[in-house]
Amino acid sequence: MPDARRQAIVLNPGEGRSYAMGQMTAIFKADEGETDAAYSISEWYLEPHSPGPGPHSHANHDDIFYVIEGVMSFLVGDQWIEAGVGGFVRAPAGMTHDFANRTDRRAGLLNIYIPGGFERDMPAIVQWFDKAAQG
Repeated sequence: MPDARRQAIVLNPGEGRSYAMGQMTAIFKADEGETDAAYSISEWYLEPHSPGPGPHSHANHDDIFYVIEGVMSFLVGDQWIEAGVGGFVRAPAGMTHDFANRTDRRAGLLNIYIPGGFERDMPAIVQWFDKAAQG
């Protein structure tokens, strides 16, 4: 069986493993299976005036964000900042962080999660958002 880490990944825009969470969508481009859990890469899109996942931290993982569309608001520690296209944020392991779209236009970001494995949590996260939407 070939080593997945040695195989090219070629995806067109919008392709990947997609997860819908209300007004937020994640599209995973590369994760545990392709990277041997070294990292995961995903795109996250928020519709206008949408909250993100909520303030949280990861004990053993860095979260790296790069804005690819619109303007995204980021909570970094205890401070909110605004970042437009090309904006970069790194939340090291243990740091509280969040993101949200407070604008009238869709916003998107590229996320690199190091080390990988985040996608394992996605089915439970989607289920949580579904239950929250139902009241």
